[in-house]
Amino acid sequence: MASEETPDDAAAADDGMADWAEALLEQKSTESASADGESGGVLAGEAPRPFSSMTGAAEVPVHDINMVLDIPVQLSVELGRTKVPIKHILQLGQGSVVELDALAGEPMDVLVNGYLIAQGEVVVVNDKFGIRLTDVVTPSERLRRVSKS
Repeated sequence: MASEETPDDAAAADDGMADWAEALLEQKSTESASADGESGGVLAGEAPRPFSSMTGAAEVPVHDINMVLDIPVQLSVELGRTKVPIKHILQLGQGSVVELDALAGEPMDVLVNGYLIAQGEVVVVNDKFGIRLTDVVTPSERLRRVSKS
């Protein structure tokens, strides 16, 4: 499906934070509507309170990025891919060679939790393989790719 974007839409998509801003505006409008006497929850009979007000907003800053910096993620480097029938998989043995779609010397994809974040070249550091990043995907492009999935 092709969609025509206005310059304002393109700028908002490049911003990367447009979705967050929209969600915050929606939350503020919901809070102001509930303050005017509208019911916030069908079962509760009262307006839902923001999560931060339950935990004491003065103790934890809302925009504290340090809370997520220690969360572990899976970083992997993809050498290449191929599709083969199951009968060929069952015939694989020691010394078998599987041809991949990537060319020799081509940049490797660097993935975080399955999402492409960069490309790089293989290097050897202290007898261990590593990857030197040659191209990093911009945050706005990462957000655009994630939203398409």
